[in-house]
Amino acid sequence: MLHICSQVFVGDTFCYFSGMTFAVVGILGHFSKTLLLFFLPQIINFVYSIPQLIGIVPCPRHRLPKYDKDTGLLHGQLSNMNLLNLTLLTVGPMSERTTCIVLMAFQVLCCAAGFAIRYHLADFFYPQ
Repeated sequence: MLHICSQVFVGDTFCYFSGMTFAVVGILGHFSKTLLLFFLPQIINFVYSIPQLIGIVPCPRHRLPKYDKDTGLLHGQLSNMNLLNLTLLTVGPMSERTTCIVLMAFQVLCCAAGFAIRYHLADFFYPQ
């Protein structure tokens, strides 16, 4: 079986840099509320992870799903409280490709909802 490994790993530095870039652009562009709507999956992930982050629930070093070499599927683990594992526990075991597509589709739906709220329901959510 041919495995194609990742050729790029952006790591923490890029994640911090890109997050701060989005924050600065949102603040200086005066659309910080809209930017929060685009980050809905990340906010859900943070809120769901709070019990592990503050120590109520033990937090393992790596909170990744379990990979089954025989089937090539990812399995969610109850002890790892993050959006990735929650998706796998909810939907069931999936391949890495399918998991990525499902999470990207969720991100796109949240961004579409952000645009809909921003441009069609702005008066309801953002009173002037």
